[in-house]
Amino acid sequence: MTRRSKEFTEAPPEEDSPETELRRAEAAYDVQVRTDLPRNFVAHLFHGLFGQTGFRLLNAPTFLPAYLYLLTGSEFSIGIVRSAQAVGMFLSPILGATIIDHRKRVLPVGFVVGGSMRLSILGIALVGFFLPVEWAVPAISALMLVFGFFMGMQGVIFSFLMSKVIPVDRRGFLLGLRNFLAGLTASGVAYLGGRYLVEPNVLGNGYATTFLLAFVLTSFGLAMLLAIREPEPPRVRDPASVRDRLRELPELLRSDRAFTLYFVARALATMGRMAVPFYFVYAGREIGISGQSLAILTPSFLLANSATNLLWGWIADRTGFRLVFLMSIGLWIVAALLMMASSDTLGFAIAFFGLGAGLGGFMMSAQNMVLEFGERETLPLRIAVANSTSELVGAIGPLLGAGIAIVWNHEVLFCVAIAFQLASIAVVLLFVDEPRARPPRLSEAEPLS
Repeated sequence: MTRRSKEFTEAPPEEDSPETELRRAEAAYDVQVRTDLPRNFVAHLFHGLFGQTGFRLLNAPTFLPAYLYLLTGSEFSIGIVRSAQAVGMFLSPILGATIIDHRKRVLPVGFVVGGSMRLSILGIALVGFFLPVEWAVPAISALMLVFGFFMGMQGVIFSFLMSKVIPVDRRGFLLGLRNFLAGLTASGVAYLGGRYLVEPNVLGNGYATTFLLAFVLTSFGLAMLLAIREPEPPRVRDPASVRDRLRELPELLRSDRAFTLYFVARALATMGRMAVPFYFVYAGREIGISGQSLAILTPSFLLANSATNLLWGWIADRTGFRLVFLMSIGLWIVAALLMMASSDTLGFAIAFFGLGAGLGGFMMSAQNMVLEFGERETLPLRIAVANSTSELVGAIGPLLGAGIAIVWNHEVLFCVAIAFQLASIAVVLLFVDEPRARPPRLSEAEPLS
């Protein structure tokens, strides 16, 4: 064979196309996710177990509202503090998305943001121990604003991290199991806090001692994430400013009508949360505010997550989070109606169980349904816009709720909240299909052989 003929018969093979290379990289990425899944599953489980146990002591509609009402005797102070938290959560998600959407690893940022949240909780505990009453509510409001600011960033960062390390068909089970265990521990801690910290006024301020316990538990939960192995995706976005990301929002919303209507429905249901800070105040007026009532109603609210989140997760893995969204809001409505019809401790305990189950299912579905719209590269921005919209509504809701309760009464407030929840159900039923039924994104498509 001549040299010339050999050149024609041994031509080099064609290079793979960029699309083929990307699909192969995505396939390798998926293999790494599945390989590290057991380790990351356990780390997320214990992070949520200890973290949620602590955070629920602060976010439950019992301890903090009861403490504020004890300090001021005013429902408006409850609305101000919860609105301050929601304002912080509204301001920061876009910033959080901008910080992480060009990074291949987001966990280091998560540690900084998570640590800042926990320092805010420590500050609230120290306020209770050391500041006089006249300074306590302004200081708590400021700290809840800071807490909400970092919580808004955390919502984007850790939701995106979840989407990277936990496959979509395993998220429901993880969230259900995590919330189940966290509900058990949080209920036990809440009972002990109400009975043995608040009632005997441990360390001179039982509420502050409870918040100090929340700081310790949440800090331990954050440390669990040291075990996470975070994969690096094949592609990320170019860095951009917050202003540039905001300019992308109109096109993002126009390009995906189902996603836009989803976060409208989520915002409507979030407006229904205007009543949440006042559930215990209403119950307290009927059966009395005391350490004993805290020790009964708080575990009822928190145990609901233990009893129902495994069910919510099971439903989500099999049918998607849309059905969980609808069912949980419906249960929330029924429980609120039952509460208005109750007149004794047993009736309120059952109602609080239903409220906890419904609110827990709503939070699970609202925060995770967003992970199933669009491409991975734009996911941080989608999470951010959905969270910001919800928290803008959440900032208005408690103040509006306080005004309705003061001008009219709690029953009117609860009925207004139910109207918003019914509107949310209608939007999802009529306009938002299950996102898992849509064509797969490139990152989830079948790899080329």
